[in-house]
Amino acid sequence: MAVAPPTRPMVCGACAVTPAAETLAARKAPTDARVMLSLPTIRCAGCISAVERGLNAMPDVRSARVNLTLKRVSIDGAPDLTAGAAIDALERLGYEAHELDPGILSATETDRAGRDILMRLAVAGFAAMNVMLLSVAIWSGAADATRDLFHWISAAIALPTIAFSGQPFFRNAWAALSVRRLNMDVPISLAILLAGGMSLFETMQSGHHAYFDAALSLTFFLLAGRYLDHRTRAVARSAAEELAALEVPRALKMTADGPQEVAIAALAVGDVVQVRPGGRVPVDGIITTGQSEIDRSLLTGESLPVFAGGGDAVSAGEVNLTGPLEVRVTAAGEDSSLHRMADLVAVAESTRNRYTSLADRAAGIYAPGVHLLSLFAFIGWMIISGGDVRLALNIAVAVLIITCPCALGLAVPAVTTAASGRLFKRGMLIKDGTALERLAEVDTVVFDKTGTLTLGAPEPTNLDQHSNRHLQVALALAAQSAHPLAEALTKTARRGGITPARVTDIREEPGYGVAGTWQGQTVRFGRAAWLGATPGDATAAWLRIGDADPVEFTFSDSLRPGAAKAVADLRAQGKSVHLLSGDAAGPVADLATRLEIADWQAGVLPSEKAAFVQSLSDAGARVLMVGDGLNDTAALSAAHVSISPASALDAARVASDIVLLGSDLSPLGDAMITAKRATRRIKENFTIAALYNMIAIPIALVGLATPLAAALAMSASSITVSLNALRLR
Repeated sequence: MAVAPPTRPMVCGACAVTPAAETLAARKAPTDARVMLSLPTIRCAGCISAVERGLNAMPDVRSARVNLTLKRVSIDGAPDLTAGAAIDALERLGYEAHELDPGILSATETDRAGRDILMRLAVAGFAAMNVMLLSVAIWSGAADATRDLFHWISAAIALPTIAFSGQPFFRNAWAALSVRRLNMDVPISLAILLAGGMSLFETMQSGHHAYFDAALSLTFFLLAGRYLDHRTRAVARSAAEELAALEVPRALKMTADGPQEVAIAALAVGDVVQVRPGGRVPVDGIITTGQSEIDRSLLTGESLPVFAGGGDAVSAGEVNLTGPLEVRVTAAGEDSSLHRMADLVAVAESTRNRYTSLADRAAGIYAPGVHLLSLFAFIGWMIISGGDVRLALNIAVAVLIITCPCALGLAVPAVTTAASGRLFKRGMLIKDGTALERLAEVDTVVFDKTGTLTLGAPEPTNLDQHSNRHLQVALALAAQSAHPLAEALTKTARRGGITPARVTDIREEPGYGVAGTWQGQTVRFGRAAWLGATPGDATAAWLRIGDADPVEFTFSDSLRPGAAKAVADLRAQGKSVHLLSGDAAGPVADLATRLEIADWQAGVLPSEKAAFVQSLSDAGARVLMVGDGLNDTAALSAAHVSISPASALDAARVASDIVLLGSDLSPLGDAMITAKRATRRIKENFTIAALYNMIAIPIALVGLATPLAAALAMSASSITVSLNALRLR
């Protein structure tokens, strides 16, 4: 039996989620301390207030600022401020906290790209409205000097706006052309620049027609599509970066003068470090002194702590629960198992990022065709008109605008936004723009067990088989431990009205359980081997009163709501379902039987999970991975598409494409159906864009469409595509 660090989230009143403003830290002196902590259990404005108030009350803290979105707190304080002191203060408040290395995390965490596109969109829209007002006056009959004046005013508004608002397209087009490649932004940039250039030329020649409004409308609609696309792609931090930041940046090195805090980088193989109860193991190593229980759930998925003593190996990232340990270093820093896991994630992410979206595949064919068509129109009309450059260029620009891939650019983000809204109402958040396309292709689903199909919260299963005396003594001992089984027993027994016995001299035996004295007899509650019992297949804790035979308290992990329905729906859709877990064979087999999952594996290491997913992919399967732990991040990244529950570790949520906002797994089946419908809508939008071009291009080629008419036709096709996407709602 072991004491786990308190992880119970504080119950707070104001649970309406409000965005936390990321504020700049106060200016610090060179000797000030900066501590950054991960807060996985905070969830609302009340949590922000409680954390900041509690930390600011510490004498060494100058300022504490919480970021709810990233679930972090940044603390500035005196040189003596340590992460351990801040973590202890937060745990007394009921919040779980882990130290992060601020040097590894990105310095910029704001959505600058989204704000930049939105700002350019607003400028283009404002300018387009003003130029259209001037165009109305020209259409109403303004002529000669008045028309020229309005054209010059339009130019003064439009040209700087195009130069500013069109930069996202111009930059991407130049980047493609500089490596002799075409992308969708090349015809877009040409259309905008030629429309503006032709309009300026007509204005300088006192021509009757200028198309500044067309150039601005084109820019506005394309920026709207670009912003929609950006909003569907959450600006997610790298999972590898998040994993690396979870590594403990400092350790207590044993020296002749006692424990001394040093940076991990200063440790060498053979050094001995001290790991205190409740602390995270900073290195890979071998225990030389002490015994305890180790929580490996973050790394391996094992639902219960394991005993560790002299000669046993421990890994960076594991949590020491009960007794102090001294560990001889075998690997530290970049050589540690935790860092190797981060490398696995980085490799898996780079592999998955090679997925090409439907829009990109269509653009690869579309972009060259648009340029060739416009070029042929220019050459053809130069021949037909006997060298009239103005006429030939006008028709070429009209062809370029009318075939501009605005509808194509909106086809995917419009559908993805509509589908994301539908799934959000059902408790699923889409993080990646191509996630729905990939989800529609899935034929194989791999589930993690603890924290995914189950809640990771054990429940007693045989309390009704015990006498009141056993229950009272067990409750008295269990109430003094934070071990998951002890907490489960305490909660259930108290809910059933059981009162604890009067047990005295209660003490924790690191790695074994809790002991005390009751009515002159020694009573113990903990591991089977400690009490002389023979363990069975079930998850259990044992109670022994004096010399009597030990009695068994059995537990089972509770199913996550909707887990059975999700698995049944996936099988009904013809998906192959697998269960992988780092937990022991007994609990995994029991869960597989309950959910009717025939293919399951127990005791699977993180690297083995990723290798299994990769092997399925190599065999041609399109794999959906559903997991929640640090041990699942490599597999989540290696899968074709991945999902994590909101209760998952930060790194797992970052590695996932989709996050389940609630505790219910039942929306999984509906998400598959919605993804297929969304892909169908995308293909329909491509068909609409193609039909539009089949009708509009001949009209432009024969010279019946001015650049302005072409811009209006392009806008109509974009609206049609958007309306088709809304059918998903």
